[in-house]
Amino acid sequence: MSTSKLTLGQWSKILDFLKEETNVYVKSERDCKRFIEGVLWMSRSGAPWRMLPAEYGKWYSVYRRFARWSEQGVWEKMHLYFSKEPDMEHLIIDSTTVRAHPCAAGAPHKKGDSSRRLWEEAEAASARRCM
Repeated sequence: MSTSKLTLGQWSKILDFLKEETNVYVKSERDCKRFIEGVLWMSRSGAPWRMLPAEYGKWYSVYRRFARWSEQGVWEKMHLYFSKEPDMEHLIIDSTTVRAHPCAAGAPHKKGDSSRRLWEEAEAASARRCM
């Protein structure tokens, strides 16, 4: 799992956004950065809030602030703000190929199964003949 720590460049961009946002009051930049890193840790780990490491603050305080920002639409605005100029540093392109039967891909069906045709021809050749 990648680290939840923000680089100085990342943090400065987030801080610029937060200072422009009317619903957010940044009292202490250090505490705000710690809060954001805690939210990143939660989103990357998928752990319950109670499992938040103490280095990010008290879990309930972080949760309440996260919920308040969610209600005020701060996360959505932040997403829109940063999606205008995406950072392509960690972009991953993935592909999967699944072979399908030719019939599934739209190929015409064969008129008859060749093994079945051979069997029918052999059966016809060896049929009883009445005299």
